[in-house]
Amino acid sequence: MPLTEPHDDRLRQEDPVDAARETGGGAPDEVGGPEVTASEAEASEATASAPEPEPVLPEPVRQRIVALTAAVLPGLPVDEVPVPLRRVAKFAPNRRARLGAPAIAAQLTGDPLFRQRITARVLADTGDLGAAVLEGTAPAAADPVEVAALAYLARPRGWRELIEASGAAVRAEADSAVVAELVREAEQRATRAEHDRAVARVEAEKLRDELARVREELGQLREESRQLSRSLRETQARERKATELLATERGRAARAAADADAELRRVRARLAEAEAAAGVARATAKEARSVDDARLWLLLETIGQAAVGLRRELALDPVDKLPADFVADAFADQSATTTAGTATRARDTDDPARLDQLLALPRAHLVVDGYNVTKRGFGEMSLEQQRKRLITGLGGIAAQTGDEVTVVFDGAERMHGLPPTPRGVRVLFSRKGETADELIRRLVRAEPSGRPVVVVSSDREVADGVRRHGAYPLGADSLLRRLARS
Repeated sequence: MPLTEPHDDRLRQEDPVDAARETGGGAPDEVGGPEVTASEAEASEATASAPEPEPVLPEPVRQRIVALTAAVLPGLPVDEVPVPLRRVAKFAPNRRARLGAPAIAAQLTGDPLFRQRITARVLADTGDLGAAVLEGTAPAAADPVEVAALAYLARPRGWRELIEASGAAVRAEADSAVVAELVREAEQRATRAEHDRAVARVEAEKLRDELARVREELGQLREESRQLSRSLRETQARERKATELLATERGRAARAAADADAELRRVRARLAEAEAAAGVARATAKEARSVDDARLWLLLETIGQAAVGLRRELALDPVDKLPADFVADAFADQSATTTAGTATRARDTDDPARLDQLLALPRAHLVVDGYNVTKRGFGEMSLEQQRKRLITGLGGIAAQTGDEVTVVFDGAERMHGLPPTPRGVRVLFSRKGETADELIRRLVRAEPSGRPVVVVSSDREVADGVRRHGAYPLGADSLLRRLARS
């Protein structure tokens, strides 16, 4: 189809006067035309160049114009594409019409040359429909939105009438759709009303049945009320008889209370006799206990004298060092084997009062896992402050009980300061390559079987190890509470 230049009423029409001047044909009156003054020519030129306002496009027509322009925009040479649309031309097809719609509409309105270039490519793609629109006619079966979009772009003679006719058709379709929607909604409401009517009938039937049932229940309740009235009258009669029986029983109870008071007096007399007999029995038992105490004193005196004789016979001199001192001086390896008698000394308890009981035993030895106690009780302090506070508290326990106290810390090579050691407290640090747990087990193994050794540590491995060697393991909380009490 040959492409013709589309009509555009916004393009300036050539003024016959200017055309005649450009061709040099002389004045207009030489070709038979009337004489035209300069003012009339200027007025004619202003009238011809004044553009008509753009028509108001229906929304479907506007969207179709933008879609047609966006489809052919990438096919234009780069120099024919306006600068604002060059970035839009690079968009993906589905984004071009959606994101570039404002820029495309502005260029179509303000740049007639760009619109004519777009129109030439669009008309080439639309075929016979484009030719018909270019001639100012539109097939009856054509989409009114498509016809209006092509008429806006091509702008043939009467293109505004085509847009108005297409807009009227679009509005008619929209009105028809609205009417159809209203009809559909009316049908739906009628259907719902019919359904509600059927539901109401069913509910009415249910209410009738419910009314009949309620009436039947009302009759049953009336019959039950009559029966309850009869039962009430019978109950009132029985109550009167019970009141009479109660008065009789009260008289009998009064007589029984009098008899009970007499029996109570007799029992009290017997109790006084029994208390007198018990006093005699207590006196007899006291004499017997005095005899037992004498026997026990004699036995203990005999054992003491036997111990003195045994010490004299063995010629045992007083010792200056205790078993823990030998471990502290030499860290000698001891046998891991325990005797059969040491197992009887192990006690597993976390009772804080147990610590006082064990420290009350004669010649008890208290071994403390230092950092295990300090980090549990006052871990917010520095290590030096922790050691100082624990050693000071253990000095008080040693002064109160007179027991041997040993506290063990990890890492002698990391110790930078040590407070003065209180009397009765031994402070040990494990050597390099040895932990405080191993040193505690050495101390326990060095003690003789039968001596009470109390190990304070919340470490389960330490507790299990010293228990096998016959020591009494206690938790760190028992010592912390003992220190807090002091």
